[in-house]
Amino acid sequence: MGTNPEHLPDAPAAHSEPVTWIGRDRPFGVPELPLAVAMSPPEAPRRRWKWTLGAIAAVLVLALVAWKVMGGAGKAQATLAERGGIPLVTVIVPGQQAVTSSVSFTGAIAARYDMPIANEGDTGRIVAVYVEAGDHVKRGQLLAKIDDSVMVQQVNRLAASLEQARAQAALSAAEYRRAQGVEAAGALSAEDIEKRRATSVTDGANVKVVAAQLAEAQARLARTRIAAPVEGTVLTRKAEAGQIANPGGEVLFRVASGGEVEMRGQIAEQDLAQVKTGQAATVYLTGIERPFTGQVRLLGAIIDPQTRLGDIRIQLKPDPALRPGAFARAVVAVSQSQRPVLPQTAVMADARGSYVLIVNSADKVERRPVRISGTTDSGVIIAEGLSGRERVIATAGGFLRDGEAVKIAPAAAAAT
Repeated sequence: MGTNPEHLPDAPAAHSEPVTWIGRDRPFGVPELPLAVAMSPPEAPRRRWKWTLGAIAAVLVLALVAWKVMGGAGKAQATLAERGGIPLVTVIVPGQQAVTSSVSFTGAIAARYDMPIANEGDTGRIVAVYVEAGDHVKRGQLLAKIDDSVMVQQVNRLAASLEQARAQAALSAAEYRRAQGVEAAGALSAEDIEKRRATSVTDGANVKVVAAQLAEAQARLARTRIAAPVEGTVLTRKAEAGQIANPGGEVLFRVASGGEVEMRGQIAEQDLAQVKTGQAATVYLTGIERPFTGQVRLLGAIIDPQTRLGDIRIQLKPDPALRPGAFARAVVAVSQSQRPVLPQTAVMADARGSYVLIVNSADKVERRPVRISGTTDSGVIIAEGLSGRERVIATAGGFLRDGEAVKIAPAAAAAT
């Protein structure tokens, strides 16, 4: 079917605005265009500006709401900070207590006179041992015996040689006396008389030589008997039957002279200046509940430049429980005085030393350096820095600053 040009709308002029046909108004034969294409160019930028302005307005509204919310929370926090801005602290006024200053140190129990006993004679085999560790021995008591079979024969031989030498010396002396008797009569020449005199003198000297050899052999024989040089207690025994004992070799026995024991230890340089000989001391042993009393017997004359420690010895009464070598701890009471005593929570320390925090008259925190002299069951003893009348912050001092204003708890204030 043909199209009649008379029924079509008039074509727009070449320079007129384009006509867009939308929906059912579109004439027959004219294709439908999309909305974006169909929309006129000036309307699209206007819609984009509307969306942009709407988004900016929404962001501003959200920012306003957030600012109001945060501002209210900040005010609430400021209110809480204002309410709890001044810390509430608990203080104590320590006063002064009667305390005993003491010095403690560790060491070991040892025999006061520890005598090592070894073989002093010739090399030989031990044939018998007569004591054990812990036995009490008397002076001269036989501890062990070394094989003396060879030495006994030497002593017997020299004893016989001595008898022979004595007989020969007696004969030579008698002949010389007879020669002297006939010298006036001229029966013997002067030469013969001189020879008899020389023979008598030589034989007499030979007797002394043999006697000395016999005494030496007897002394060597006596050294095969190892005896206790003093009365005391056998601490250690290393001698065994069949063992070869060399002169100057391993120590065979150790004997504590008289059974006397002491504690040997080392104390710090600053504590050594406070301790004096004769001061009472209490010694504690591991595993034994009861303490042992003693007194300071000796203080070291020098201080080790490496460790800064000095020697100290505590004299103790003999007791079977005081075994040499046992670990011990000693406490020496050095002085008694009146000192402030604080709980350990009140005393702090840093790079500048020990200190406490007190509340001054202006109710502000003040740092006070102190020197600690020891501890007791009730707390820390303050030697310097406090008079006992200060208000000392008892706990949580590490959370406070010097010069900070504080408020004292009512209970503590009433007690003060």
